[in-house]
Amino acid sequence: MSHTFASIQARVLATQRRPGPLYELLLLFAGALAIVGPYAWSFFIRIGMGYSGLNRPVGWGVLITNFVFWVGIGHAGTLLSAVLFLFRARFRTAVYRAAEIMTVVAVTIAGLLVFTHMGRPWFAYWLIPYPNARHLWVNFRSPLMWDVFAISTYLTVSSIFLVIGIVPDAAALRDASKGPRKLLYSILAFGWRGTDEEWRHYTRAYGLFATLASPLVVSVHSVVSWDFAVSQVPGWHSTIFPPYFVAGAIFSGVAMVITLLIPLRKVLHVENLVTSEHFDMLARMLVLTSFIVTYSYGLEFVLAFKAPPSAERNALIARATGAYAPHFWLMVFCNCVFPLLLLSKKLRGTTAVLLFVSIMVNVGMWLERFNIVVSLSHDRLPFLDRHYTPTLVEFGIVSGSFGFFFFFFLIAIRLLPAVSIAEMKEEAAHEEGHHA
Repeated sequence: MSHTFASIQARVLATQRRPGPLYELLLLFAGALAIVGPYAWSFFIRIGMGYSGLNRPVGWGVLITNFVFWVGIGHAGTLLSAVLFLFRARFRTAVYRAAEIMTVVAVTIAGLLVFTHMGRPWFAYWLIPYPNARHLWVNFRSPLMWDVFAISTYLTVSSIFLVIGIVPDAAALRDASKGPRKLLYSILAFGWRGTDEEWRHYTRAYGLFATLASPLVVSVHSVVSWDFAVSQVPGWHSTIFPPYFVAGAIFSGVAMVITLLIPLRKVLHVENLVTSEHFDMLARMLVLTSFIVTYSYGLEFVLAFKAPPSAERNALIARATGAYAPHFWLMVFCNCVFPLLLLSKKLRGTTAVLLFVSIMVNVGMWLERFNIVVSLSHDRLPFLDRHYTPTLVEFGIVSGSFGFFFFFFLIAIRLLPAVSIAEMKEEAAHEEGHHA
C-alpha cells in the first residue's frame, strides 16, 4: 500500500495520543507483575539465598537463566536496525524502532538482574575497579566481569544508536506537540531544522554507528557464552557455544519482536504501516535462525558420540533422558518443530499462528538456557548428583523481570515514535519512484 508523507506523519503522530483502554489494561497488568519481582528479591535480602533452590553443584539456577535470556532478547534490535540497515533491507523501516526500544529495555533489565545473584547487593560497589584502602580489586579474569563490560558497552552503543535515529522524528513531533511532550521532543531533536547540511551529517553518523554496532551482535553474546565455555564442566566446555549463543540470541530476539509488534499494531492503530509483508520477512528470519539453532543442537550430540565415551556424552544423555528430559524435549519442540509451521506461506500470513510460534520460541529459548544451567545436576561425582528445583521466590524474580520489561516498553513506546517517520517517508518516495 502506498503512503503519502502527510499520511505517514499523521499516523505516527496519532500513536502519541491516548491509545485507549486496551493499552491501559496491558500497562496495569505489566505494572502489577513488575511488583512481584522486588517483593520476591526482598526475601533474599532479608533472609538470605537459602530461599532459592540453589545447591551444590547448581549454583546459578534460573537467575543466570533469566540474565542470559534478556541479553539474548536485546540482540534483535541491533540486528534489525544496524545489520539490516547496512544491507539495505527495506522491510526493516517499519519494525526496527520498536526493536531498538526493546533492545535498550531488555539489556537494562539484564543489567539489573545481576544484582539478584548477590547475597549482599549493598556491596555491589566492590565490583567497580577503584583504588581503596581494603586492597580489594576486581578479578578481570572472571567471565562474570567480562559480562559487566559487554553489557555496559552494548547498552551504551544501543542507546546512542536509538537516540541518533530518533532525531528527525523528534523534530517532527516537537513541531506538532505542546506542553511537556514538546519539551521532551525538543531535547531529543537537538535543534534539528532539516537542512541539507544536517541531513548529510546525520546520514554519515547513522551509518558510522550502524557499522560500530554490528560487531556487537557477535561479540556481546559470545562473551556471555564464555561464562560457560571457558570452564571445564562437561557439556559447557565447547567451542560451538559462541556461534550457538549468537544464533539463539537473534532467534529469541526476532521472536520477541514479533510477539510485541502483533498486539502493538492493534493498540496503536498502525496496521497500514506495519503490514503483513513485514511480518512475512520477520517470520522468514525466524525460520532461518531456527535451522541454525537446530543444527547446533544436533552438532553437540554428533561431536559427543563421535568421540570415545566421555563425561560430556554422559551429560548430554542425562539432559535428554534424565530428570530434566521433559524440559529438554519441550525446548526441542518449541525451537525446532513449531517454527517449521512458518514454512507455509499461508500459515506465515496468519497472525494467530505467527504469534503462537513466536511465544513458543520464547518459551523454548528460556528453557534452553535453563537446560544448560541445570545440566550441572548430573555430575561425575555421585555425592554431587542433586536435583535442582526453583522456588516460588525465584519464579517471582522471573515474573518480575517480564513485568518490568513490558511496563517500561509500553511507557517508552508511548513517549517515542513507534515507527520511523523519516525512513517511512524515504521508503514511500522510493516506492513512488519505482512505480513511476
